[in-house]
Amino acid sequence: MPTSEASDAANIVAADVDPMASDAMTYQSIIHTANDLLSSFIERIPYFVAALVVMVIFWLLSLFFKKIVRQLLGNHSHHQNLVKVFQRVGSALIFFIGFMIAMVIAIPGFTPAKLIGALGIGSVAIGFAFKDIFQNLLSGILLLISEPFRIGDQIVSGNYEGTVEDIKIRATTIKTYDGRQVVIPNSDLYTSVLTVNTAYKQRRLQVAIGIGYEDDIEMAKAEIIKALEHSDTVSTKAEPSVIATGFGDSTIDLMVRWFIEDGTQANKVASIHQVIVEIKTALDRAGVNIPFPIRTLDMSDPSVKAVVKSLKNQNDTRESSTHKKSLKAE
Repeated sequence: MPTSEASDAANIVAADVDPMASDAMTYQSIIHTANDLLSSFIERIPYFVAALVVMVIFWLLSLFFKKIVRQLLGNHSHHQNLVKVFQRVGSALIFFIGFMIAMVIAIPGFTPAKLIGALGIGSVAIGFAFKDIFQNLLSGILLLISEPFRIGDQIVSGNYEGTVEDIKIRATTIKTYDGRQVVIPNSDLYTSVLTVNTAYKQRRLQVAIGIGYEDDIEMAKAEIIKALEHSDTVSTKAEPSVIATGFGDSTIDLMVRWFIEDGTQANKVASIHQVIVEIKTALDRAGVNIPFPIRTLDMSDPSVKAVVKSLKNQNDTRESSTHKKSLKAE
């Protein structure tokens, strides 16, 4: 009995001691693991610093590459967009090489083959996740190569119109005429209808005008041509024209067309204003009428006469009723 009681007491003591020993071992294991990680990190600090230095060096090399390309080709090439493509793609490739070298230095066992394998495994997921980004990148490169427009051109895309400020690989930035900045994805520019207002040096403008039916069309045309000759914004390298386009409600409709040498928005607005002022002055001086909208009422129709008679009868009845009321009041 004493032996059995001693054994039970020992088991109870062991049961009380075992949880404490287990917790101590777990704590020691955590401390040991943390110390190993800290030691490994401290040992890798020189490699991290070296990797950072390598990335900085290759970043500076990419900037130097851009500067060299701009100095060698920027002032002599007519295809400035191709120069931009060469700058951006070349500098990105240089920086990517530096990034790969830095990863090899910083991470033990890292190789470019492992990165390529990892990208191969996740290529489908990456493709779906970055489909729009890749589409814009490819469209940006194609726009820079094909050069449908350049920086400084004035374009119309959808509901937006303005001056191109920058053509990046992902998007194109334009400044609207009212001073706003609009960023348009390159895929929209590449796949949609695009109007380049400054693609050619000359640009044709037109304005509609109406003269009275009693006026001489040829005389009015001659006066308008003289007015265009007096306008200094009208190009002298192309003949202006005045064409009769139709019979309006109250006017003979004429279309005046002319060219300007600089097709920018500011010159367009200034030219239209000057031409309208000159035409108005010339037609007034020549006595050519620019009529207001006119409506003609034909009172000879029997139905019109019936309506007039009915209105007259109603008016007479109303006056008679008013007169009777006034007599009763007296």
